Amino acid sequence: MKKGNLLNLFHVYQVGNLKRMLALPFVVAAMAYPSYASLPKNEGFEVKANKFDIQITGTVKAASGETLPGVSVSVKGGGRAVVTDAAGKYSISVPEGATLVFNYIGFTAKEVVVGSNPVINVTLESSDTALDDVVVIGYQTIRRKDLTGATGSVSTGNTEKLVSRSLPEALQGQTPGVAVRNGGAPGQEAVVNIRGLATFGNASPLYVIDGMIADPNTTVSPNDVEDIQILKDASAAAIYGSRAGNGVILITTKKGKEGPAKINITSRYSISQVPKTYDMMDAAEYAATNTRAYQASGMAIQPGVANYNGRINTDWVDETLRTGSVQDYNASISGGGNGSKYLISGGYFKDKGVLIAREFERASFRVNTETTKGRFKFGENLAFSSSTSKAPFQGGAFAGNPWYDMFSSVPLIPVQDNALISTNNPGGWGYGSNGNINTFSRNQVAIANITSVKSNFAKLIGNAYVDFKIIEGLNYKFNAGIETSFDKSKSIRKDGSWYQNQSPDFSQLSDNRNQFLSYLLEHTLNYNYVIGKHSINGVVGYTEQTTQRDNTFGSGIKLAQFGGDYFTTLTSTAGDGRTSSGTLVKNLLNSYLGRFNYNYDEKYLVSLTFRADKDSRFSPRYKTGYFPSAALGWRISKEDFF
Repeated sequence: MKKGNLLNLFHVYQVGNLKRMLALPFVVAAMAYPSYASLPKNEGFEVKANKFDIQITGTVKAASGETLPGVSVSVKGGGRAVVTDAAGKYSISVPEGATLVFNYIGFTAKEVVVGSNPVINVTLESSDTALDDVVVIGYQTIRRKDLTGATGSVSTGNTEKLVSRSLPEALQGQTPGVAVRNGGAPGQEAVVNIRGLATFGNASPLYVIDGMIADPNTTVSPNDVEDIQILKDASAAAIYGSRAGNGVILITTKKGKEGPAKINITSRYSISQVPKTYDMMDAAEYAATNTRAYQASGMAIQPGVANYNGRINTDWVDETLRTGSVQDYNASISGGGNGSKYLISGGYFKDKGVLIAREFERASFRVNTETTKGRFKFGENLAFSSSTSKAPFQGGAFAGNPWYDMFSSVPLIPVQDNALISTNNPGGWGYGSNGNINTFSRNQVAIANITSVKSNFAKLIGNAYVDFKIIEGLNYKFNAGIETSFDKSKSIRKDGSWYQNQSPDFSQLSDNRNQFLSYLLEHTLNYNYVIGKHSINGVVGYTEQTTQRDNTFGSGIKLAQFGGDYFTTLTSTAGDGRTSSGTLVKNLLNSYLGRFNYNYDEKYLVSLTFRADKDSRFSPRYKTGYFPSAALGWRISKEDFF
């Protein structure tokens, strides 16, 4: 790769043994289990290979000839996915010989192998079975065809094919009206917006995991998910009140099924690279071009360019980029009998980024059980995860942007050289200097060695519930949920500098620790009655949720050293430079809720929803907010004249 840049002509550990051992019992059990030889095909290693891409376009229609907007078009076994537009048209770039999968609610999925024809038009057949499926809509379930609100359903069969770091990231391209943005950095959380931005503040949707209102960020394993339902409009989301203004995503995790024990092990290893970068000048070409430019402008040639002797030829792109990798290993055992079901799973995920010194890893463990005894049904869903992310300082004028600096850095400047060692630059890192070569690009290799941010999140999330059948069609349910996490983030800056004219600064350390606690208590009554042509169902209930965050922060300067190694505790900093602070925030939310669904003769549908939220964060006069909604439906296909 050639070096240089015309912009300057004028001027991320090893895996711990404990985490390795999490999956070992599952592996040993699986090798001894008779059905081990018939495990799914996605076991083993998956290595991505580059193929020639073909641009495929087409139109998706129903058997009636009507075009279908919002159809999910994805590559089987790959991460590419698009949705059809309002006219049912789509365009997608796919590898040669790939298989396209077309999915749409109420229609049978269809697979088409890509051939030599770049135009693939598809007709989907209606699926009555899909419309009879029962879906979760918040505190109750309902037949899909009886829905009156705008909802979306995501097949986990599609999300499991993706190399996603978090569940929100896996939603990209899976359902219409849901936009997902992610920068791709290891451990970076995806931003999800449902039907656009509705606020200048926090526009993220509300997440509900097995009935517990919680955040499924990178600390929750996407492999644990069984079903995803998305409530998009006011009618569908009003049951969740004030927090549902940006939509609601309902997540149901995997459960065991009655039968003999079933062991499942999946493994995935993939590599990631930046496929193409700029064709840069090398050091000699840069020196010659820079010399001509300065001569043409009548300016004196920079000493560092005029005295170039060919010894240094730095490839800043190669120094900053590397081959990344993603490892994803999961194992589970599930089964049940005599009214009981169970699932136990464990997983390990590691993402090594393409930028140096950046990585993320997560170990997770889950236990889901359910038992039915007479009129009672009780169970729990518990998950524990430990996540760690590592990265240098980044962003702003201080640390720069590696995607800019790698291309704007001068190849005549070494990454590191003993001749550059000074009081302010004890590491001898190379960067621009007055009277030599002027460039204010940051030395990203130096930043990766001098600075670091290491964050760890230990999280427990789950719920326990009891469901009692009072009479036929009337059930009472008590649900208690909890989400707690112990989070810590340590930032370290060692002695040194990495850009021209950088102000000298002391070594420093900051330690930020948080304990988050949220617990939820819910009492609900579900009813479901059919009288002749009249069908009514719904839910009424009372909920309360308490959220608390306890934060402690400390920082210090002038880290103690021994033999060139830094001590990285607050007690190793100079006493006169230490600071500390702390906060405690606690909120309480009480709510009453209700929904009434009416269906007459499978033709006419009515849905009425109400919720009242009382929030401790508001003044006494404005603590309570009311959120009613109503929706009507007419199944015209059931009319005699249709």
